[in-house]
Amino acid sequence: MITREILTRFNNLRFFRKYSANCRYLSNDIWNEELSIDLKRKIEKHWKDKLCLGTFDRNNAGKKFYVLSMFPYPSGNLHMGHVRVYVIADSIARFHRMNGQNVFQPMGWDAFGLPAENAAILHGLKPDEWTYSNIDHMKKQLQELGCSFDWTNEVTTCDPSYYKWTQWFFIKMFQSKLIYSKEAEVNWDPVDETVLANEQVDEKGHSWRSGAVVEKKIFKQWFIRTTQFSKALFEGLNDPSLMNWRDIINLQKHWIGECYGYRFDFQVYTDNVYRTMLNIWTQHPEHVPLATFIYIKPNSFVHKYYVQNHKNVHIKNLITGNMLPILVTNRVEFPDGQETRLGLPHAFSIDEELAKEHNFTYSVNQESHLSREAICEKAKELNAGGYPVSSKLQDWPISRQRYWGTPIPIIHCNDCGAQAVPEDKLPVKLPALDLQSNKKIKSLKLAEEWIKTTCPKCGKEAKRETDTMDTFVDSSWYYLRYLDPNNNSQPFNKTLASQMMPVDIYVGGKEHAVLHLYYARFFNHFLHSIGFTPSSEPFKKLLVQGMVMGQCFKNKINGSYLKEDEVVKIGKTYFTKNGNHPVIATWEKMSKSKLNGVEPKSTIKEFGVDTMRLLILSSVAPTSNRNWNSDTFPGILNWQNRLWLTIREFRSVRKNNNILRDTINLSAFQKEEIKLNNNRNYYVKKTSSNFRKSYQLSVAISKLQGLTNVLRKSSKELVKYSTEYEKLLAVQIIMIAPMAPHFASALWSGFVSAPGRINENWDQINWNDDVINQKWPQVDCDYTLKLYCLVNNAVKCVLEMPKREITLLNKEEAVKLAMKQDIIKQYTSSWTIINTEFQNYEDDDAYIYIKTDRISVSNTKCTDSITVENKV
Repeated sequence: MITREILTRFNNLRFFRKYSANCRYLSNDIWNEELSIDLKRKIEKHWKDKLCLGTFDRNNAGKKFYVLSMFPYPSGNLHMGHVRVYVIADSIARFHRMNGQNVFQPMGWDAFGLPAENAAILHGLKPDEWTYSNIDHMKKQLQELGCSFDWTNEVTTCDPSYYKWTQWFFIKMFQSKLIYSKEAEVNWDPVDETVLANEQVDEKGHSWRSGAVVEKKIFKQWFIRTTQFSKALFEGLNDPSLMNWRDIINLQKHWIGECYGYRFDFQVYTDNVYRTMLNIWTQHPEHVPLATFIYIKPNSFVHKYYVQNHKNVHIKNLITGNMLPILVTNRVEFPDGQETRLGLPHAFSIDEELAKEHNFTYSVNQESHLSREAICEKAKELNAGGYPVSSKLQDWPISRQRYWGTPIPIIHCNDCGAQAVPEDKLPVKLPALDLQSNKKIKSLKLAEEWIKTTCPKCGKEAKRETDTMDTFVDSSWYYLRYLDPNNNSQPFNKTLASQMMPVDIYVGGKEHAVLHLYYARFFNHFLHSIGFTPSSEPFKKLLVQGMVMGQCFKNKINGSYLKEDEVVKIGKTYFTKNGNHPVIATWEKMSKSKLNGVEPKSTIKEFGVDTMRLLILSSVAPTSNRNWNSDTFPGILNWQNRLWLTIREFRSVRKNNNILRDTINLSAFQKEEIKLNNNRNYYVKKTSSNFRKSYQLSVAISKLQGLTNVLRKSSKELVKYSTEYEKLLAVQIIMIAPMAPHFASALWSGFVSAPGRINENWDQINWNDDVINQKWPQVDCDYTLKLYCLVNNAVKCVLEMPKREITLLNKEEAVKLAMKQDIIKQYTSSWTIINTEFQNYEDDDAYIYIKTDRISVSNTKCTDSITVENKV
């Protein structure tokens, strides 16, 4: 006779054979093994090609979620900083994919630049050979990390199909008069033989790359007039769509500065010959036509290169056409960041005094017949400024004098001047250059035949521009090319961009949070102004992760760095093994020169891929620096072992027919099930919030470790017969999957193939699919959530209601509900409500913020205020 129990066992066995065949799963014998490194490697090897590859469905852009990581420079080897940013981004991507969103997570390469060229020269290779070899190697390393990148949308900035459109954007800006050239004083690296930005020179005046003492030279440089967008870029930081930007907003605002003045372009003439453009800043545009002379700081650019070398130097005021004399002095105060100032004798007594001293003629009652608005408009018409900007912000110099970069698409004609390369002639490809006898590819000036061309306007002989672009130009728009990397007719499809932009979350290092982010924002603001992108701001959320720090050991006597095995710890103090010299131990950014670097491949070899992923995510928040300390490793290793034992014991108990239901204390069993139900909802709520709202992935790991403790304390009777235990174990494995996909896949296969399944029809589990394809767990509809009611940012009361009710709340209903409470009436009845805000998160508590015109309640005792955990 076939009993129900035998039939159940048969069905479970039949399912396991079907599941195993579909997944080509490892033998069940693994559940008899301890979780060793060999077993981890076996698991990861098996699941590597079965994890989600991150393919994006272009036909379902309405449910898009764009996860962008700052793409790497292809140095040839991943470092732990790379591992951290990409594992953080991938965990977030997998979470949102499990929540039913159409996740786009591309990857590419910031492949131009001086480091690649120098490394190639050092190895006797061409830069492209060196770069593409490194890309191949690093791509394999990234794939080993188990990240679900969409490799079908890969971009490489040194590929002509990419930099064709970088050049196209340059031409669009050139045509929009956003690009100009002028003579300028630059930082010159005599070793690398190229111009450096101010940010690439350290506080001692040394080059960031070569270490050489930087020289000052005068070169004709290409600039992008980023200052024209400065006010929009400053005000854009107040856009409510920007989330989680935190201190980055202040960094950006500090960089841009308050736009409380205006910039005007004047021209420098020596002996009646135009030499360069001079930017003059003023808070009062109406003063520009009234200027009698121009103040110049001693040792300023104009003073050093023009005034000191020529007798007849004047400044042309483009608004009036007047030639103005120069006064070099330090007797007046200059605006912050400026080397020039308008001389206005009719307005300022010091200007009048100095004008008389130097016999400058002027009209005492001089007044402008133009309003400040009219003057600004005239300046804009003349392309001579007239737009608001801070006094310290400068335009973006993009010229670089080295070979390995995007060629600037300009042709120089003796008759027609600088002409843009026709769009149908793009890309202007880099010519092949051989290494010189001194092993240097100095610049495109060596490509003599390539330089020769004809003017696109008059057809006469002309020369190509030999400067290449700063690599920041290439990296300022890559997030858009990802959307459409194979498009040969336009940089990207505008319709697709309107559906996909802005980026939902951008993950990267804080060291790029000023310059790169500023340039990327500028690019998108410009593209929005010409109708190419749907919004001016390109990135909604920022997750700026901290650095991975390694422990450094430095000889206190001579300052040399030591390897860890060259020091000994006595008590709490370190000494050298040889000589007993005192040693300073600090945590610093990992670096080969400081002997504190840790290779990802060595960590993978010792612990496995998923263990490394969990280690890099644990202990501290993604935004904090992570000290790579082996003292923190046992917590993760022990947790993985406990999870492995949990599945082993689950399978064993489910097979055990000696645990009889009739012997169970039903009342106690039901109480334990209620506890498990509450625990499941609590941990789903908290872990979901850490992924969805705060991105505190280290806290998510802590919560999941707590969930494991709950499972481990459960009795064998609960393991055998409890529906809630089975649900709790299921959500435990599912919520691990974004962070440790190989390991979770193995746990899941052991879970679903165990006999005695109870929740066959639970709609939160697809028993026939892998864990990475499961839906993210949800809080039950009857689980109690909270509505926090705040007045002037102080919590006054907390209302509890089931999820089904709180989910349906809108702002108006939440306000009405709050205003019915006596405590809220007490704090609002005597004052005017000036603003309300409602925040309602999926599977989480909600918040209603009420702001009154009495912001300060210092005279009122607030003993009834409540502390909110994780208050927004």
